[in-house]
Amino acid sequence: MWPLYAAGFTTAFGAHGIAANLGGFSEDAVTSLLVLGGLLALYDGAEVILKPVFGTLADRIGARPVLLGGLVAFAAASAVYVVADSPGWLWAARLGQGAAASAFSPSASALVARLNPAAKHGRAFGSYGFYKSIGYTLGPLLGGLLVWAGGLRLLFAVLAVLGAAVAAWAALAVPVVPPLPRARQTVLDLARRLADPSFLAPTAALAAATAALSVGVGFLPVSGRAAGLGTVATGAAVSVLAACAALVQPHAGRALDDGSLTPRGGLTAGLLLTAAGLGCALLPGLTGVLTAAALIGTGTGLITPLGFAALAAATPAERLGQTMGAAELGRELGDAGGPLLVGGVAAGSALSYGYAALAALLAAGAALALTHHRTAAAAPKGET
Repeated sequence: MWPLYAAGFTTAFGAHGIAANLGGFSEDAVTSLLVLGGLLALYDGAEVILKPVFGTLADRIGARPVLLGGLVAFAAASAVYVVADSPGWLWAARLGQGAAASAFSPSASALVARLNPAAKHGRAFGSYGFYKSIGYTLGPLLGGLLVWAGGLRLLFAVLAVLGAAVAAWAALAVPVVPPLPRARQTVLDLARRLADPSFLAPTAALAAATAALSVGVGFLPVSGRAAGLGTVATGAAVSVLAACAALVQPHAGRALDDGSLTPRGGLTAGLLLTAAGLGCALLPGLTGVLTAAALIGTGTGLITPLGFAALAAATPAERLGQTMGAAELGRELGDAGGPLLVGGVAAGSALSYGYAALAALLAAGAALALTHHRTAAAAPKGET
């Protein structure tokens, strides 16, 4: 399992480590905010398009080869900029990293499910999410230190070495998990499976959690500055959010495996906690920012392992890669959609209304889940 945790850390560290440091890098490569936005979108755009493709490929040929190929490709893409060191090759390297992460990220999730019995899926995904969150947390900090010490090429060099090392580790330690026989699946069969509530509910919760996390990281510092807080205080708030998200995930996974927490109950509680955190962002001063960060981090940390464990439990083992790739696509859409919603509402009114809009959306999702559960429980057997 450790190489899979390292793979999760690698994709998170690579995504945020570079993204957080591109803006202050070099005038000859990042010449405008439009160019910066394009470089940031390139990585996520590749993931949105390719994650379902590589997830399906993992089911066809096995998740391990796709994992190893993605990690090697990530190392190679990172090395491209180290060798070339030109603005054009920066675009190529960033696109290559995003495409490579699209391969090894859903493959790692599928292997987490295949290598653990269903009774331990909560713990497994909780630990995987913990190390991925550590990558998100340390990426901007360590990436900034590396760029300060040796420029952006040093950061790419470290990522190249990291990708190659994790690939070698996985090749030695991750066992061969052969693909399972699969019945023929039509496009209509796929559409029906992806439209089933057992897929839609966890994926929607994961997308909502990612949307709130992205909004918290991006907009809470804005609220802090508006309240007169310095960069240390706003940075501490983001650190609190990331730390809560990381620390809660293993505990949530253990509670799921022990039976003290159900997927539906945990996801609903996570949505409500996250919505409450967004509501607390309306409070003035440091208290509002820190409370919002803690609740958003706790809520998203609760949702993430439970969502993936629920998807693994509801998916045939021979289709795990496809499901994880599609779920990752939902998370990427939430990652982009949350800031767009809050920013769009804020542009026409105020940032507080943006927080309120996303909070209302999450609370409505929790209410819908509770209503559906009560309706299903009240219906006669065979009519749910």
